[in-house]
Amino acid sequence: MISIRKADERGRANFGWLHSQHTFSFGSYYDPAQMGFSRLRVINDDAVAPGAGFDTHGHRDMEIISYVLEGSIAHKDSSGHEEILSAGEFQLMSAGTGILHSEFNPSNSRPLKFLQIWIEPNALGGKPGYQQKDFGRAPGLTLVVSPDGAEGSLVIKQDARLYQLWLGQGEEAGLELAPGRKAWVQLVEGELSVNGERLAPGDGAALSGEARLSFSAVQPVRALVFDLP
Repeated sequence: MISIRKADERGRANFGWLHSQHTFSFGSYYDPAQMGFSRLRVINDDAVAPGAGFDTHGHRDMEIISYVLEGSIAHKDSSGHEEILSAGEFQLMSAGTGILHSEFNPSNSRPLKFLQIWIEPNALGGKPGYQQKDFGRAPGLTLVVSPDGAEGSLVIKQDARLYQLWLGQGEEAGLELAPGRKAWVQLVEGELSVNGERLAPGDGAALSGEARLSFSAVQPVRALVFDLP
């Protein structure tokens, strides 16, 4: 079964310095039919104005992934990490027992665009952690996040895997799913067919009861693919 979450149906927030589109309920946007999918709780498509950002704030008991689409993020947290994430990089912050952090657009001229993703952990508490990596632009599927760090991926505290997908026009790829697993596909750019269903930029697809995901790029594609419990 496939259910499409269209880009123009997402919740929206506009604070002047921040324009955000919410795939699932978040902040002042609430839709009881859109509370997440499996352990995937948040996908926010954020655009941050030059020189602006999120002041220091706290999280706990959540696995938080940031994927930079354009520009860069200046990150600082209470564990002592001060990092710059550039376009194409992934960050995984395990909040655990609690962590404070801030995120800013360090540029005075360029906008910052990134996806903010929250996944519920499989156990509460634990020591906060920070990971960051650029996985390049290899064609096809590249494992980015996993519970065991396979293939050099970032390690998440959940039985979940995240892949990045790059395809040229007309190219294809596939992913086998174990019985009982679910999947979410988030299209960043291009036009993608997933098991026969077309996605446009910003669209998401929730898949249940599918043994295999079949991807075909109608236009050049960048996407994220989640393998979920």
